[in-house]
Amino acid sequence: MTERIPPEQLAQIVAEVELLARSREAEFDKEQIKQILLELNLPPDLLEEALVQLRRREALAVEQKRNRWIALGLVVVLTSAIATTTILRQNRQQALARIWASQDRITLAQNPLSQLKVVESSLRPEVYYRVTLQEVPLGRKVSLKCNWIDPSGQIVHQNSYQTRKINQEIWSTYCRYQFGSTVATGTWQVQMSLGDRVLSSTSLRVKQ
Repeated sequence: MTERIPPEQLAQIVAEVELLARSREAEFDKEQIKQILLELNLPPDLLEEALVQLRRREALAVEQKRNRWIALGLVVVLTSAIATTTILRQNRQQALARIWASQDRITLAQNPLSQLKVVESSLRPEVYYRVTLQEVPLGRKVSLKCNWIDPSGQIVHQNSYQTRKINQEIWSTYCRYQFGSTVATGTWQVQMSLGDRVLSSTSLRVKQ
């Protein structure tokens, strides 16, 4: 069955054929190119080598363009990764900045609910500093530090530890220190810190 062409497509087909004809007329075969080279006093035997070099340059241009797109894609991916990491870090820092201590107390191991104000070093007691933290980030572990400071201001002992994965916004934690019989007597300070920020601090009197 003969394909029928609608009248509205006829003008488009004529224009397309005319364009293809002009394109064909603008192309040269090798014999024509050799004749042009002779007229320009150029050696026609170098035509094949010139065509090879031309194709190499075209292939190189395509490869360079592709490499530029690949490089651009890598830059976009890297920039996105850096931005994501920065945002996550900022969110983590903001979450940590919201942590605060609502209460604290010093206790003995055998009596965790009683507030301890005075200890006798001769008994070599193991003392717990218990702190309740508020607005801790859920699903994370928090790195904390405790400094046990003697009456002269010297840090005698330091606890550095990481909490378990936090599953509630009100979180109880503790650090501990066992006093020896030869420690300095007087008023001691205990500090719990998050990084460089002191969350809680209290005092304890030590006597012989």
